Amino acid sequence: CIYRKQTLTVSVFCLFAPPAAATCTEGFVYDRRARQCIDVDECRTLPDACRGDMRCVNQNGGYLCIPRSLYNQPYRPETPDLPEPAYPDPSLGFPDTFVPAVPRSVEPSYPRVRTTAPCILGYTLAEDGTCNDIDECETNSHHCNPTQVCINTAGGYTCSCTEGYWLIGGQCQDIDECRYGYCQQLCANVPGSYSCSCNPGFILNPDSRTCQDVDECNDEPCSHGCFNTYGSFMCNCDEGFELAADGTSCIDLDECSFSEFLCQHRCVNTPGSFSCVCPPGYYVYEDGRSCEDFNECDTGNNTCTTAQVCFNFQGGFTCLNPLQCHSPYIEVSDNQCMCSAENPACRDQPFTILYRHMDLSSGRSVPADIFQMQATTRYPGAFYIFQIKSGNDGREFYMRQTSNVSATLVLSRPIKGPKEVVLDLEMVTVNNVINFRGSSIIRLTIFVSEHPF
Repeated sequence: CIYRKQTLTVSVFCLFAPPAAATCTEGFVYDRRARQCIDVDECRTLPDACRGDMRCVNQNGGYLCIPRSLYNQPYRPETPDLPEPAYPDPSLGFPDTFVPAVPRSVEPSYPRVRTTAPCILGYTLAEDGTCNDIDECETNSHHCNPTQVCINTAGGYTCSCTEGYWLIGGQCQDIDECRYGYCQQLCANVPGSYSCSCNPGFILNPDSRTCQDVDECNDEPCSHGCFNTYGSFMCNCDEGFELAADGTSCIDLDECSFSEFLCQHRCVNTPGSFSCVCPPGYYVYEDGRSCEDFNECDTGNNTCTTAQVCFNFQGGFTCLNPLQCHSPYIEVSDNQCMCSAENPACRDQPFTILYRHMDLSSGRSVPADIFQMQATTRYPGAFYIFQIKSGNDGREFYMRQTSNVSATLVLSRPIKGPKEVVLDLEMVTVNNVINFRGSSIIRLTIFVSEHPF
């Protein structure tokens, strides 16, 4: 006879199932009252579990088919030097699994093998007379599915699945751990296991499951400032710069292109800022934008001689020569010439000529009052007439009388420079009581500067 152990037991771990819906490995069924898996008696539940002259013997998680001729016989080891005992002698070192003989009047509830073999099925006789377990897994005498793993047990073996697999339809199939949220972020299922990874901006923790944020600012990815965010980072730029399209570098802002009114004269862009410049003869005022005339006469930055008088105007200066009165006029002060009434040559000439100077910008808005003239000596019964006697060739000026003793010179049309305009402003004194008529002249020199703004 050929003795064959058949073990159909498969061990599988139950994953993520509540006790009420627990699943057991093949050969076991879940007992709700005991709240555990209990063995299924295949010999009772399976029809024709063993065929022919084979008898079914239930085991934990499986069953055995053994020829009926091996049952209901007392165990008698064949030892020549010892008398045949009615049951195995413990002094011989037989394992506890051996079945002792029972009185014939009592039917045993377990099979008794009638054989000359000294050991029961699943064991082999050693040289010292003891029965040693047969490792069916090592001898490859098991019947586990190729996808299963053989686990040796006392007197038999168990078929199970390796970690990462479970038994479905008699086959060990891979468990998709990614379905159960093993990974915090990204999960890749592999046969028998899984692999976790993280989104960009995170690194995997030592537990190989969770992810932690990466502080990208430590690597200084931004050209100016960096602000770390969860899973990423943001770059910012210093004042006067804006973020480029790459999101990390900064480019200069051309503030001069924003408005033409940033500077009074000219705007010059600089990295991160701008500056205002003024034309020659001007300097940048305290506000950094306006232009102020540079007074060369006050600072001494001029070319006038000691005999000359420095006269400052917008954007420049001029050197005035000492006053020279032409005959029949005589000098009475630094800026006044007089023609004496006692001199016959002065009869038809203005009594005095007073020299004045002023500057005027080309961009002056019109109309504009620019100079005032009035009588300094008043006579009873006299009245005064003010007029422009000469120099107003372009008709840019006119006199507006503001009282009976005063008048104002008005700029009526825009005037362009640079140029020099000399106006003779005449005040005529008329006294009909004494039949007197005389005049005085203010010779006004106007330096018209070029409008730089």
